[in-house]
Amino acid sequence: MHLKSIPIHTPSPLERLISPLLEEKNIQLWIKRDDLTHPLIQGNKWRKLKYNLSEFKKSQTKYLLTFGGAYSNHIYATAAAGQLYGIPTIGIVRGEKILPLNSTLAFAKGAGMQLHFVDRKTYRLKKKLLPSLNIPLKDCYILPEGGTNELAIKGCEELGKEILDQMESPPDFVIVSCGTGGTMAGLISSFQPPTKLLGFSSLKGNFLTKEIQNLLDQFSPKKNYSTYTIQTDYHFGGYAKHTPILLDFINDFKKQHHIQLDPIYTGKMFYGIFDLIGKDFFPFGSKIVAIHTGGLQGLAGFRERFGELI
Repeated sequence: MHLKSIPIHTPSPLERLISPLLEEKNIQLWIKRDDLTHPLIQGNKWRKLKYNLSEFKKSQTKYLLTFGGAYSNHIYATAAAGQLYGIPTIGIVRGEKILPLNSTLAFAKGAGMQLHFVDRKTYRLKKKLLPSLNIPLKDCYILPEGGTNELAIKGCEELGKEILDQMESPPDFVIVSCGTGGTMAGLISSFQPPTKLLGFSSLKGNFLTKEIQNLLDQFSPKKNYSTYTIQTDYHFGGYAKHTPILLDFINDFKKQHHIQLDPIYTGKMFYGIFDLIGKDFFPFGSKIVAIHTGGLQGLAGFRERFGELI
């Protein structure tokens, strides 16, 4: 099926998970299936792109340009969106060009994205390096690495509103995996107490709380948003790192619930959720919504590097 014939499906479904542990702890765990919005422009990537695509059309620029690593889901989704909506795209890729291209970059190129490879030191210059690549700034609508900006946060706020519309009463907890913190910032802005937000960091370190607060201060300074915390104990070694325990969990989760998780974000998050439920972190009787943010297009790259482990 050609990409242009596949529509975006929103609102995404909200499904309840059932397991002996959930029954024992009297926990309602719902999964927001944002992985089902589109096979290629999934989850938070679509949420972040939606309003930026509209703004691009108003901007009268020629190219939608963004940045990312060699296995960037954001590069992949931006290229797919460009093909879907007939928008010329440019990707500035961190690192040297290696042939053959990996599955992520091969797809992006096949979808029409112009790829420019730069070394890591030069990559840090971001916008400043574009003239040296003969890319005039005036012709480009620029998305930051990861896609997080004010319009991206607006799109993620819609995700929160969908959840509230789909539930009979607000959940006690809303949980999401975190990379740059943009999705979390949008969700925080769309919920109010007593709902609490819990983010699972896929990276080592405690910097995300500050990053998210900076986003809220910059883009949602007047909103009365919900309380939030960042869980940093389930990164499994850091970004893009994994262990056999994590991969076993992902495979068991798929067998039990018929839902595919990824090892970068959602697998770590759901492992953490069930671990915390077992440790009575959540009060008895809690109602939880966990967001499946997609990322499944990245499985091809994972399997290229590590084999058919999931």
